[in-house]
Amino acid sequence: MIYFETSFPVRYYETDQMGIVHHSNYIRYFECSRTAMLKEIGYPVDQIEADGVVMPVVSVSCRYKHSARLGDTVKCVSIIEKLPLAKMTIVQKVYNQDDVLCADGSVIIGFLDKATGRPVPCPQKFLEILQANI
Repeated sequence: MIYFETSFPVRYYETDQMGIVHHSNYIRYFECSRTAMLKEIGYPVDQIEADGVVMPVVSVSCRYKHSARLGDTVKCVSIIEKLPLAKMTIVQKVYNQDDVLCADGSVIIGFLDKATGRPVPCPQKFLEILQANI
């Protein structure tokens, strides 16, 4: 299992008039966390793409539990529980600074050949990097 977390403050533009984080921003928080995770384990998105593979989001689910607010610091967690084959599932969680779960869900990522747009298995290089970080 790969576990990664990153934190940052809630920004004004992410909130509504009541100072509550708009629901759409949790999906962005998920993305910030998983792209930072890929960079941290040594295979950032730009390198994956330079190696000829793109990773589109196939599906995303999000359950809202507690409102994050302006002034909060959110902790975003990404977890890869098993090695991917044709798709990769990333469990995602967002907590506030009091460690209260604000949202959780998952993102399913596919792998496509950058030149043809055709599905491909998870690249061997990526599998090796994931295995080294488990």
